[in-house]
Amino acid sequence: MTLFLYGTLRHLDLLEVVLGRRPAADELTPAVLDHAAVTWVAGESYPMIRLGLPDAQATGLLLSGLSAEDRARLDFYEGGFGYDVVDVTTSAGDAQMYLPGPQVGPPGAPFDLDTWVADWGGLSVEAACEVMRHMGVRPATEVARMFPAIRKRAGSRLRAGQKPTGGTGRIEFDSRHLAYADFYALEDFTLRTETFDGDMTPPLRRAVFHGMDAALVLPYDPVRDRVLLVEQARLGPIARGDAGAWQLEPIAGHVDPGETPEEAARREAQEEARLDLQSLELVAEAYASPGGSTDFFYIYVGIADLPDGSDGVAGLESEGENIRSHLLDFDDFMARLDAQQLSVAPLVLAGYWLARHRDRLRSA
Repeated sequence: MTLFLYGTLRHLDLLEVVLGRRPAADELTPAVLDHAAVTWVAGESYPMIRLGLPDAQATGLLLSGLSAEDRARLDFYEGGFGYDVVDVTTSAGDAQMYLPGPQVGPPGAPFDLDTWVADWGGLSVEAACEVMRHMGVRPATEVARMFPAIRKRAGSRLRAGQKPTGGTGRIEFDSRHLAYADFYALEDFTLRTETFDGDMTPPLRRAVFHGMDAALVLPYDPVRDRVLLVEQARLGPIARGDAGAWQLEPIAGHVDPGETPEEAARREAQEEARLDLQSLELVAEAYASPGGSTDFFYIYVGIADLPDGSDGVAGLESEGENIRSHLLDFDDFMARLDAQQLSVAPLVLAGYWLARHRDRLRSA
């Protein structure tokens, strides 16, 4: 069984994750498909192939010697996105190919694999690791629906690998099981960790909540000496049975694939409060609850212009957001903090950071 690869699966690190093995050199043959062109999907981070173009050629690889297991893994990886399998004749022989359906498009610029690897390769490999863990557990169409959240979790793991935040030591996993996954995920595992005398702990059964990295920003106007808080119903207090489920908090949102935490903070300020931030002051990069959650916060104070009337109701209707913003004078804000009337930890942290740095921000 032979497959013509024209897009991201030409990246061998990704192909290895999908197949569960590294293809041998003699299984891969350069090939050209006439009357076809590979382009970016406009505005997206992945390619498409177009057929029936008289003067075009698509370069790729023939992957031969595929077992039934190989093909099942490839079909699962591609299967949730509406691809059809078609027969093609390439310069290196006959093969089959995954052809995107009419829902994919419109086409953009010519696709360049090296550019994709530099910009998206690491994220895609990390996301594929989670995708393939669902094989045999969930249908491919359900995994495709979860794919945006999977990519956000992959981005969180990449950032974690690039900047360790604490000490190091040996960690050994005896078992890992993804017990639940959708917008968030829950993983059960048994592990052993190195002790401070150099030994290893006995096997420990634990579970962790897989969240996503988030950017949080407290807007502050140093001229008017006021802050802006947002209010919305929050699931944590609802599930805990808190009658005060509508919480005052900083502007916040997940860091999307391909953007930095700073870009996420500025985007969320626009979406949740229609604010343009002049600059960002980093308060902390910190875990929310490292004992049982991967949630990691990039917390900022954002310098902004907050005149009367800049509060109101905003949020993305497509995400079910209904968010009301409030303007508070600094003294009122601090009085509420000191009276324990604000219960969202990143807001408390940002508030006391602001109290420490307020004079500097006002003098600037």
